[in-house]
Amino acid sequence: MARITGPLSGDAQKVVADALQGALVDLIDLSLVAKQAHWNIVGPHFRPLHLQLDELVDVARQHTDTVAERAVALGINPDGRSATVAGATKVQQPEHGWIDDGKVVATFTDILEGVIRRMRERVAATDEPDPVTQDVLIAVTQDVEKQHWMFQAQR
Repeated sequence: MARITGPLSGDAQKVVADALQGALVDLIDLSLVAKQAHWNIVGPHFRPLHLQLDELVDVARQHTDTVAERAVALGINPDGRSATVAGATKVQQPEHGWIDDGKVVATFTDILEGVIRRMRERVAATDEPDPVTQDVLIAVTQDVEKQHWMFQAQR
């Protein structure tokens, strides 16, 4: 069986693996909860928020692939299985059923704040062991912060 190896080992590989796996779980679940809200939003601002949630899904999915492929390039196995995501997620879950557009804005402002906080912790953690991974996580954080601003501006 072929094996993928990377330049990191020991503690550096563990720190980077944890950061990338945490980012992967956050991004996968972010795309899922955004799609859930996309399907269930109601209210006078339905249309623009419906489209904005799809934009958030696209951002999360694009970065999901980049984060997972960065892990593989380092010889780390990414785990995006549904059971893993469900068991490890720290993403706040939106309520079940129809969700008022104002509640969607408030919920996603809070969800994105949590994701940003965890991403910034990962950025800090990867500074020393792998600046290349840190750059990937900085790009994720930048795009998530932009999405946060756009939701927050609608409060």
